[in-house]
Parts: sequence; C-alpha cells; structure tokens
Amino acid sequence: MKLQLYIARKFLLSLAMVLGVFVVFTMLLDMVEQIRRFGSDTISLSQALGLAALNTPANIYEILPLIVLLATLVLYMSLARTSELVVTRAAGRSAVRSLLSPLVSVLLVGAICVGVLNPLVAATSKELETLSNRYSRGISSVLSINADGLWLRQGDEDGQTVIKAARSNLDGTVLFDVTFIGFAADQGPTYRIEAIRAELTDGAWDLTDAKRWDLSAPVHNPERTAEVSATLSVPSDLTRDHIRDSFGAPASIPFWDLPAFIDSLERAGFSARHHRVWWHMELALPAFFAAMVLIAAGFTMRHTRFGKTGTMVMAALGVGLSLFFLRNFAQILGNNGQIPAELAAWSPPLIGIMMSLGLVLHLEDG
Repeated sequence: MKLQLYIARKFLLSLAMVLGVFVVFTMLLDMVEQIRRFGSDTISLSQALGLAALNTPANIYEILPLIVLLATLVLYMSLARTSELVVTRAAGRSAVRSLLSPLVSVLLVGAICVGVLNPLVAATSKELETLSNRYSRGISSVLSINADGLWLRQGDEDGQTVIKAARSNLDGTVLFDVTFIGFAADQGPTYRIEAIRAELTDGAWDLTDAKRWDLSAPVHNPERTAEVSATLSVPSDLTRDHIRDSFGAPASIPFWDLPAFIDSLERAGFSARHHRVWWHMELALPAFFAAMVLIAAGFTMRHTRFGKTGTMVMAALGVGLSLFFLRNFAQILGNNGQIPAELAAWSPPLIGIMMSLGLVLHLEDG
C-alpha cells in the first residue's frame, strides 16, 4: 500500500506540474489573442487578462487527455531514470501492478473534472460570451429554452419584441403556437399577437391565423378592438444564424443540467443530438484518461539502459495524439448522426484501453 501511495503521489505531482505549465502558457497566448481580436483601443490590458482567464478553463479542458498523457510520460520516465521500477521488480512486484495507482488516481481526477470542472467551464464560458458580446456588438443571446417552450427577443429603434413559442422546427425559423408581445422604448407593452404558426423570412415573421390586440390604445378592453387576420407580417432583425448561434456550445451547459436541457430541446422541437453526444463523451472522459495513462506507460516502463528512450516517447505521443484525434473524429460522426452517440463517446477510450493494455502485458509478460 505504501508503494501504491508513493506512485500515486508522484503521478499527481507530475499532473499538477504539467497542468500548471499549460495554464500559464495558454493564458498568456489567449491574452494576446484577445487584444488582437478586439484591439487595444477597445479593451484594456486588465480586461484582456480577464477574458483570457475566463477562456483558459475551456481551453485546458479540451486538452486534458493530452495533459494526462504527458504527466504519465513524466512519471514513468522519472521512475525509469531512478531505477525505481527495477527495484520494484526485484522486490517481487510486477511493474504492471504499479499501474494501479495512476489508473485509480486518474479515474478520480476524471470524475472530479466531469463533476466539478465541467460546471466551472460552463460558467466561465457563459461569462466570456457575455463580455465578448458587450465588447464587440453590445448584445446578448436572443434565445432561451425552458420547460415552457422557447423564448426569442428582437429589437429595433422603436423598442423590443418578446416571442414565446410552444415548439419549433430544428433551426428555430418556424414557430408553432406563438405569441408576440411588443414593448415601446419609453413605455410598457404596446401590442400582443397570437398565431398558430410563424415563419422567419427575410426581415420579417410571416404569421398564420393571427390575432392582434392593441395594448397602447386608451381602452379598458383590448378585446373589443382585436383584429383577426389569416396572414400577418411582423418585422424582424433576426436571422437563422442569430438563432442558431444563441443555442451556445454544449460545453457551455453544466454536466448536471444537460439531461434536463436535452429534454427541453426535444420538447421544443429542436434536435439535441450534439448535446447528447457531448453528454456521453463527458461520461466517458475518465475512461479516456485511463487509456492515455496506459498508452504512456506501455512505451515508457522500460529501463533507460535499453536505449531508444526518445523513440519510445515519440511513439507514445504519436499513439496518444492519434487516439485524441480519433475521439474528435468520432464526435463529429456522432454530431452528424452517422453513428450513435454512445458509440461515438465510448469506442475511442475502449479501443485505447484494450490496445495499450495488450501492449503492456506483452512487454511485461511476453
């Protein structure tokens, strides 16, 4: 047990060291990118640093498997250089058993990343999006989805219009059971429109079977002046791209809220395929970390006196990067609906675990 705790401690120290290096470099590079993106006349140095700090968790989260790979390489290169693995074998313990500590540690780290770091990344991503919109265009998201349906917001120089719909098509350009409420810039609501269907065209919503109430007229009963129309047009500055971009990336939604958000999307008529794939990939993240540990260990558990250390390290990096890109490719296939979400999320880590475990057993036991 003391040996396992010793190796686990060394692994966690290696992971913290590699993670710290990547955090510093990522934040510095992102700060330069934020200044280039907005311009030094738009944001100050402190604001650029704040944006970089908000963006760093998301950037680090994307490359965490590679950080785990590098940390494992550092660990076993250190153990091999100090001959600690040789002493472990001489004491009658198989070097394969030394993998137990890093595997248990990395599974715990993966669970913490999914349960704690994922919501943190979602929160910082939302705050980054809000600040970026404020610095660039001065607007925020136009769409919100909850259990009651979906809500849209549009505006012009005359005021704002809030749109509520029970459901929609896949891209949000056709709404059903829709309600429009207009607000003037210097007063309260000015009109209310209810329609069976609303379709977004170039610069307007085309309504079908609509009824309009004038709320700005000095009458006590707007129903008396209500107008019913078979078709009605409401001007709009929204586009399909605006609505699509308002969904946000699946990574901007906390892991614990994803199942409810997926249900809300599907009830509103949208496709939740991307979010479902992301949810399964988050579930499979600890297993993918374990695959990276096994890959790095399989190539670097040899003693340094055997030579070709650099070649083995490069081989481990090549295999790890290949598995990382395979995971991204499987995610793309899952997002496009070409393979099931479960297959896209779980096949890369399972492939990596089985292949690397076979390599470790072959090298250690023949």
